[in-house]
Amino acid sequence: MELENLTIEKAHQGLLKKEFSAQELTERYFQKIEEEDKKIHSYLNLYQDLAILQAKETDEMISRGKKINLLAGIPAAVKDNIMVENLKCTAGSKILESYVAPYDATVVKKLKREGIIILGKTNLDEFAMGSSTENSSFGPTRNPSDLERVPGGSSGGSAAAVAANLCLFSLGSDTGGSIRQPASFCGVVGLKPTYGAVSRYGLIAFASSLDQIGPITKTVEDCQTIFNAVLGKDEMDATSVSLPPSGGRDGKSQIKGLKIGVPKEYFIKGMEAEVEKMIKAAIQKYQDLGAKIVEVSLPYTEYALPCYYIIAPSEASANLARYDGIKYGYSTTRREQKTANSLLDIYLQSRGEGFGAEVRRRIMLGTYALSAGYYDAYYLRAQKVRTLITKDFEKTFKKVDAIFSPTSPTPAFKIGEKTSDPLEMYLSDIYTVSVNLAGLPAISIPVGKTSSSQNQGGGLPVGLQIIGKPFEEEKIMEIAKMYDNK
Repeated sequence: MELENLTIEKAHQGLLKKEFSAQELTERYFQKIEEEDKKIHSYLNLYQDLAILQAKETDEMISRGKKINLLAGIPAAVKDNIMVENLKCTAGSKILESYVAPYDATVVKKLKREGIIILGKTNLDEFAMGSSTENSSFGPTRNPSDLERVPGGSSGGSAAAVAANLCLFSLGSDTGGSIRQPASFCGVVGLKPTYGAVSRYGLIAFASSLDQIGPITKTVEDCQTIFNAVLGKDEMDATSVSLPPSGGRDGKSQIKGLKIGVPKEYFIKGMEAEVEKMIKAAIQKYQDLGAKIVEVSLPYTEYALPCYYIIAPSEASANLARYDGIKYGYSTTRREQKTANSLLDIYLQSRGEGFGAEVRRRIMLGTYALSAGYYDAYYLRAQKVRTLITKDFEKTFKKVDAIFSPTSPTPAFKIGEKTSDPLEMYLSDIYTVSVNLAGLPAISIPVGKTSSSQNQGGGLPVGLQIIGKPFEEEKIMEIAKMYDNK
């Protein structure tokens, strides 16, 4: 069985034709994980017994001649900040290393209803804070294209698992580029839906006004399938929106007459020359096919990164206040049998030992930005800039159907290369954070590999980001499909 050639549709057809059973397919994935994941470290926890039970249920339905859903028997992975009932959910943090989820996230509930098989939970930067998956308390994930390099972050485990054929698709979360950037680094497809298109219920919160759950897949068609399975209104998430299946499909986009905006602010100093060349070649391909390329301006782009790094840490400082060493999770008194002189000592020791350096850094940044005397100067001003960034996009989308940009200014960098300089690490998300601030949908698709690399694959993947209007996921996915289909 050639796992690398399997898509959701091919696996579904294979099950229907009885070329293989769901149990055989699942066992083959676990065999591949056993062979390869020791060096990649994409998974934190595996659930083989549970997965085999789920697979047997699908096989039973097929043997009885019952109709099965497209996703029935499809082996998947879930980022370890998304709840799966009765399974560990660590968020990549020591503070939650023993935490077991008491319920399913809404997206997981929907996918279980379709019959997916959950192989395990994937590695991530602690509490989804990072761009390389080096911030995990349980060790870094490595890029399947080059084991000396990062897979991107924070959904690095989810992207690496798909790229290495250790699952058929995965779920990730995206707060400032955490689905798209690892998808770009690993050479797979990653969709960040419009804010509100997919329920956040059951996602461990990082920054609540920015977080979104989305799929990481091998193909755009698979991405559409998963998005359509998880979208929609959820009474458990007041920010979720009711959408028809297909995300408001308005018919397939025609390439002729399609207007694509290319922001002049995105092609600036700092982008690696080979990345720029490949992105421009991809844009040229669309032009050759009949699309109209329009240079556009997003003047507030330069403020997006500082704006994001005030709003996201501010929300994180509030969301992470619940991890206090008392209610649940890591506690210095329980763990180390230490005695604390006061309740405050328990808080300070538990949080100091349980949180990693990057999480502590962001909590301190956020607490400072929200503190008396600084709230207006930082947080309130950042929210005003966020409004201006959103208006930039609104104005531009009156002229174009979609916006193209690089997903990242560089391909995957080496492990350890940027850990000593947080600012340089933050710059990895320069093209992605604006989309979260404006609540827009965006997809990253692979457009080739760089020519120079020491890894055997002969290059490092590069991703093109396609940004759409709110709730036009279907349109940007149809545009993405044109890249390979023409």
